[in-house]
Amino acid sequence: MIVRLDEATVAFEVNTAHIDTAPVDLANVVTGPIDTAPAVLTDLFSTPVAAVLQRAHHRLASSGWCTNALVDADGARCMLGVIRIEAHGDRRLEGDAAGVLLDAIRRQFGDGVDSVASFNDAHGTARIPLRMVDQAAGLADARGL
Repeated sequence: MIVRLDEATVAFEVNTAHIDTAPVDLANVVTGPIDTAPAVLTDLFSTPVAAVLQRAHHRLASSGWCTNALVDADGARCMLGVIRIEAHGDRRLEGDAAGVLLDAIRRQFGDGVDSVASFNDAHGTARIPLRMVDQAAGLADARGL
């Protein structure tokens, strides 16, 4: 396969050698986002627990995720820390959101998961915790919570 790719590369170079191209000035190429304003959630779930989980997912994605702390020095939060901040001090709403999140986690990973905190700390990247918070938001909405 490598020999065939090498032959194709050589053939491409031979076939395109006669085409005149102007050098690209990379100083004029945009290298970052043009709009640096934070994204605003517009399509929030109508139920309170689902909306908290949806906002929590958005905050985790935009502000960062961490382990072994509710919030780290850079402002990144764990799954429970982000629910706490998005519940705005409403402990009942916070507890309901954490309960739905644990249900969503157990649906996918089994009843052996002890808590949201242990699940959060068992991961090395934010990919799976982010996905689980998003799925929990959908689950809460489906339950009308």
